[in-house]
Amino acid sequence: MPSIKDIQQLITPELQALNKLIAETLDSPNELMNRIVDNYLRTKGKQIRPIMVILSAKLLGTVNENVIRAAAAVELLHNASLIHDDVVDETKIRRNMPTINGVWDNHIAVLVGDFFVSSSLQLAMQTGDIRIIDAIAKLGKLLSIGELDQIYCARFHNITEPAYMRNIERKTASLFMACVEMGGYAVGASDTDIANIREFARLLGLCFQIKDDIFDYYEDKNIGKPTGNDLREGKITLPLLHVLDTDDSEMKAAMKHLSQQEELSTEEINRLIEYAKANGGIDYAYATMERLKSQAAPILDGFSNKEITRYFSDLIDYTIHREA
Repeated sequence: MPSIKDIQQLITPELQALNKLIAETLDSPNELMNRIVDNYLRTKGKQIRPIMVILSAKLLGTVNENVIRAAAAVELLHNASLIHDDVVDETKIRRNMPTINGVWDNHIAVLVGDFFVSSSLQLAMQTGDIRIIDAIAKLGKLLSIGELDQIYCARFHNITEPAYMRNIERKTASLFMACVEMGGYAVGASDTDIANIREFARLLGLCFQIKDDIFDYYEDKNIGKPTGNDLREGKITLPLLHVLDTDDSEMKAAMKHLSQQEELSTEEINRLIEYAKANGGIDYAYATMERLKSQAAPILDGFSNKEITRYFSDLIDYTIHREA
């Protein structure tokens, strides 16, 4: 299986420039902010989103300063959304490290998230490209709407597979699509090429969220049991959703009723997880990702830079088979 490190190695100089720019952009006259930011930046994550900005620029042109600015802008906006999500979800640990709200409090975490959003917009402005600025602004709106869509479906139990796919397109795939758009804009790519790689990014983003949702059905090494966080929050994701739609056994009515309860015990969450797994929900989710991958492959065939399209292909394989 392709490794994310192999992909990172291809663009090591660009990632070094990216992280230098992020650190410089987040430097402030406030000592507390600098302490928090310095600690936060020690765990950078996989940086898949800025990687996509850089790879799309390499696919469609030559990396320049605006590519790095755009990549940094999208990474800061993504991290701002994570910081705010941790507040909303009361998450205390992320990437095996304490969250900002876990160390400090919600007030400070929200302010730091806002600082990241403003810094993202500042970097987009520095590109001088109104299309990149517009992409960042639209992305912020889509991420918010995607979260609200998910909350609405959870509260009113109004979820179907098309609604689920629409929600994860707004919540996750939109970010991947914005990445390749900005990479294309920064190198002056044609509208046709940008539209094509944007569709690939949409399919990749859908796979990314489906795989994230699958993780919720399996043991978290930190807690020794399935996390069940989505079900705890009233969110029905693809594995359980598919089984509830297709099961014709006597269990279906009871499981559907259980899934619509306002609050679930750990035992009830585990029952729903096992029901989804035993009735092919996980297999269906993997089959869905493979179907999306098969739709994405011909898109890459249309580009002449086969070295970079291979890395995009590796990225979708990595997404489907990753373990974290």
